[in-house]
Amino acid sequence: MMLDTAFCLERFAWHAGRHADLSVQSVALASDPAYVSVRNRFSTTLAETVTCSDDGAFITSWGYRLGTTEDVESAAARLAFLLAALPA
Repeated sequence: MMLDTAFCLERFAWHAGRHADLSVQSVALASDPAYVSVRNRFSTTLAETVTCSDDGAFITSWGYRLGTTEDVESAAARLAFLLAALPA
């Protein structure tokens, strides 16, 4: 069965949005590749674009593996840590 990366990215965006200091800037599910753009609310430079690989890994634009679709909440928490955000 093929992974629904769009659904996984929607879940990632929801979990990232629960962090007090993070703001989901865009969710581009129709682009190739689909991605979620997230930034720290208090900084214009602390931002990251996240994609979901076919094997279910959330990957930053610079190639850092945040986690997998098996634990989306932890992957979003790792991004929050990288963007210096407070916990959910």
